Amino acid sequence: MSEGEAASRVGSGGAEPRVDTPRIDISVAHPARRYDYWLGGKDNFAADRESGDAVAAAFPTIRTAIVENRRFLRRAVTHLARDFGVRQFLDIGTGIPTSPNTHQVAQSFAPDARIVYVDNDPIVLAHARALLTGTQEGATAYIDADLRDPDGIIAHPELRRTIDLSRPVGLMLVAILHFIADSDDPRGIVAHLVGALPSGSYVALTHGTADHMSAEESGVVTNASNGNVAVDLHLRTRRQFTDFLTGLDIVEPGVVPLAEWRADGEEQPRPSKEDVSMWGAVARVP
Repeated sequence: MSEGEAASRVGSGGAEPRVDTPRIDISVAHPARRYDYWLGGKDNFAADRESGDAVAAAFPTIRTAIVENRRFLRRAVTHLARDFGVRQFLDIGTGIPTSPNTHQVAQSFAPDARIVYVDNDPIVLAHARALLTGTQEGATAYIDADLRDPDGIIAHPELRRTIDLSRPVGLMLVAILHFIADSDDPRGIVAHLVGALPSGSYVALTHGTADHMSAEESGVVTNASNGNVAVDLHLRTRRQFTDFLTGLDIVEPGVVPLAEWRADGEEQPRPSKEDVSMWGAVARVP
């Protein structure tokens, strides 16, 4: 199913997915399951759908933004694997699998590519282990960890078995940092992760922003996003987003609305910055 087809199915509802672990609190919306709902998936619950509908009421083009975020991931991984020769990827905040995933894109150019997925939602991990299988030449691994614990991610035995940190890595932080509060030092987290990567590695980032919203609109979106949700939303400005890339070499076309990042091959015209309201960039570790 294409992303556009998936988006068109949003709102179809359906039976609740099976729950096999007490870690899942279905009474509170979770960002990964809400994302799945917006993309037309079935791995979401009533709280996720209610939260998703509240955000959509405040920001009607949210589904466009979600689809464009997936397209950015596909383009970024394509450039890293095809043009920059990256053969290892660390995808943090994986989300419920929605094709094409990082390993599918990377291994279509380099069958020997190795990918580690990281998430802290048990539904995501269950689906990842069942569905995110790679080529015989490459490898995929899945870590139950939180972005707020970068040491735990970098030191995890599964990561160490799968990725060689002496060779370049593509670090994917796609639509995840806006769930990290300033009090948890998101810039320090990114710097910590980047510090574990060798020269020639790359970081791909996307992040929600209120730069293209009125103060009233951003307030409504934030309140809708944070109501009865397991993780709050923290929109940031272009300057704050660019701060995550301090010390890195930002590749062309720089920090741009994510729908515009190397999007010549996408359907035209591209969605407006107001409709997507997210920044995107890729940067090289010098």
